[in-house]
Amino acid sequence: MDNVTMSMLEYDQMKERLREYAVSYVGRKHIDELIPASNLRAIRMSLDETAEAKALLDKGASVPLPSLEGIDHIASLLHTGYLFAEQDFMAVLIFLNSCGQLRKYMASKRDIAPVISSYASSMQETDRLKSEIERCIRFGRVDDQASKNLERVRKKIAVTKERIQKKMSSIMSKHSSILQENLVSVRGGRYVIPVKREYHKQVKGAVLDQSTSGQTVYVEPEEISQLQTELGMLEGDEAREEGIILSALTGLLEASANDVQLNIEITGTYDFIFSKAKYSRSIDGRSVELNDRGRIQLRGARHPLMLKTMVPLQLDMGTGYRSLIITGPNTGGKTVALKTLGLLTLMVQSGVLVPVDEGSMFCMFTKVLTAIGDGQSIEQSLSTFSAQIRRLIGMVDAADHSTLLLIDELAAGTDPGEGMSLSIAILEELNRKGAMMLVTTHFNELKSFAARTDGFQNARMEFDVETLEPLYRLTIGEAGQSYAIEIAKKLGMLPRIVSRSQEILLDHKPLMRSAEEAGNQGTIDGNCGVERRNAERVQQTTNSKPLGLASELDPSSKYPQEIPAMIFKNRPKDSETSITVRKFEIGDAVYVSSYGRNGIVFELEDSMGMVGVMIQKQKIRVNKKRLQLFIVKDELYPEDYDFDIIFETKEDRKKSKMMNRKHVEGLSIIHKPSEE
Repeated sequence: MDNVTMSMLEYDQMKERLREYAVSYVGRKHIDELIPASNLRAIRMSLDETAEAKALLDKGASVPLPSLEGIDHIASLLHTGYLFAEQDFMAVLIFLNSCGQLRKYMASKRDIAPVISSYASSMQETDRLKSEIERCIRFGRVDDQASKNLERVRKKIAVTKERIQKKMSSIMSKHSSILQENLVSVRGGRYVIPVKREYHKQVKGAVLDQSTSGQTVYVEPEEISQLQTELGMLEGDEAREEGIILSALTGLLEASANDVQLNIEITGTYDFIFSKAKYSRSIDGRSVELNDRGRIQLRGARHPLMLKTMVPLQLDMGTGYRSLIITGPNTGGKTVALKTLGLLTLMVQSGVLVPVDEGSMFCMFTKVLTAIGDGQSIEQSLSTFSAQIRRLIGMVDAADHSTLLLIDELAAGTDPGEGMSLSIAILEELNRKGAMMLVTTHFNELKSFAARTDGFQNARMEFDVETLEPLYRLTIGEAGQSYAIEIAKKLGMLPRIVSRSQEILLDHKPLMRSAEEAGNQGTIDGNCGVERRNAERVQQTTNSKPLGLASELDPSSKYPQEIPAMIFKNRPKDSETSITVRKFEIGDAVYVSSYGRNGIVFELEDSMGMVGVMIQKQKIRVNKKRLQLFIVKDELYPEDYDFDIIFETKEDRKKSKMMNRKHVEGLSIIHKPSEE
C-alpha cells in the first residue's frame, strides 16, 4: 500500500477521525502507526477484537481504561538515574490500581468479549510496589511512618517548631509597640518580626531583610536564633531520610519496570481497540466475511465520509470474472464506487468495522493500487495522461493475484484511438498477471472488450436523464452510456447543435448498436466462441444475414467487433443483402480480426492471399484469413466513385493530375510499403 494510494483513498482522513476517540498517548501511537495488514488470520482477529469491543459499548458498558496521564514521562525516565518524586509515585499508584480494576472488569465480560477479555489477564498486579507506595506516600508527601528515622526526626522538628512559636509569641508581646504589624514572617527560611525602622535597635538580633519602602526591618530575635539553627539541621536530616525512602521506591519501581511497561502497552492496546470500536459505531460499521480467493461481495456499502449523501453500493466480483469495466456519465458515481471499494478494503484490513449490510464479503490483498484523479504535478510538469501512465507502469510491475487495482478513466486525456488501444493492451497484461480490477472508462470499445474477454464483466452507473442526477446504483452485466447530448440539452446547449448532434448519432446508430449489444450481452453469451459472437454482431449491425466470408475468422484473434471509425454513406437503411463467397474488392468495408478494427480494401488479393486494407489512414497488408466482409462496396459508394479520394493524400492527387496532363521534371509520388 503506497502513500499515493493512501492519499487517493483518503485513508489518512479516516485515521484522523479514528484518532479523535483515543484517550492515551499509546493508543494514539498505535493509530498513527496503523497500516492495512495482509495476513488473513491477523485481519480476522483484529476485526473480531473491534466487534467485541463494539458489543460491550452497545450494551452501555463504561470501560474503566486506566489513565496514562504522566505515565509516559515516568516510563521514559526509568533506568536513567532519575530520582522520582512523591507525585510520580502517586501517578504510578493510580495507574496500577486502575489496571487492577480493568483486570476484574474484563474477567466479568468473558461471555460477551472472550478474545479481548483475555488480554487483561496478562496485566501484572505488582502487589509489592503498590503496597510500598501506599505505605510510604500519603496525600502527595512521604509519610511519617515510611521509616523510623524519619518519624524520629519529624518529631524533633515538631518540638523545635513549637518552642520557636512560644518564644516568638513572647517577643512580639514584649515589643508590640514598635512592630509595624502584629505577625510573624519568614525570611530565608527563618522566622522574623517586622520592626519599624527607627526602633529596630531596640530588638536584639540580626536584620535579615527590609521592606521595599525601607520603613520596615525584619529582625531575627537573638532568643530564637539558636533554635532556628537547630531546626534547619533537623530539616536537613528530614530531607535526607525522605531521599532514602524515595530512592528505595525508585529502585522498586525500576525492578518492576517490565511489569509496568507491559501494563502500559496492554492499556494502550485496549485504548486502540476501543477507539476503533467507537469510530465503527459512529459510522454504523459491522464485521464482514473474509477470504483470500478473490471474492468480493458488497451489500449496502457506503463511503464513511459520505454516509448521509451516498446511495448504498451493491458490488460483486470474483465469480466468473475478476474485473469490472464501469461505464456511464460523468458525475454518475463511478469514481465514488472505486473509492468506496478501495477505502473499505483498507479499513477492513486495518481491523475497522465498515458501513455495509449483512452478507458483505471482502477479499484480502497484499497490494491495493490506485490511479484516481488527474494526478497532475506542477513540480514535475506532468500532464493528466502522463501522470496516470506512470501510475499504470507501476501497476503493471507490481500486479499479481493478490493485487487490487482501481483505475479511474483509463488512458483518458489522449487520442481516443490510441488511448483505447493502449487501454486494451494494459488490461490484457494486468489480467494475465491475475490482478483484480475496477476500471472506469468512456471508451465504447472497452465495453465490447469486457464482454468478450475472460475475467472481465461490464457494469454501469445508473443516471436519471430527466433530473440530471446520478443515482449511484451500479448495475453489473450492462454497459452504460454517457448521456452527453441529454446533459448538454438540459444545461442549455443551442437547440440547433443538439438537433445536429442527434442527426449525426442516428447516422452512427446502426453501426454502433453491435458494440452496445456486445457490451450488454456479456453474461448472456459468455459461453459462445469468439468467432460465432463476432459473426452474430456483424449480422445484427447490417440487419441482414451473414455476409460472404473469404474464410473463417482467425481463432487466435482476441479482439471484439468494434465501432467503425468512419461514417458510411449512401447505404440503404432497410435493405437486406445475401452475398455468396467472393474475393474482396477495392472499396469493401472489412473487419480485421488481428487489429480488432474496421477498414477499407485498397488493394486486391495477391498470389500469397495478402489484401491491402486501410485502417484510419494507415495502409497495411493482411492475409485474407484475417478479414471478414463487413459491407460490400456497392452499398457504400456510387458505381463510378473515385477511390483516390479515400486512399490518396490531397497532395498526391494533385501530383497525379499534373502527371496525367504532362511530364513534370522531378515530380514523383512515393508510397510507403504496406506491412502486415
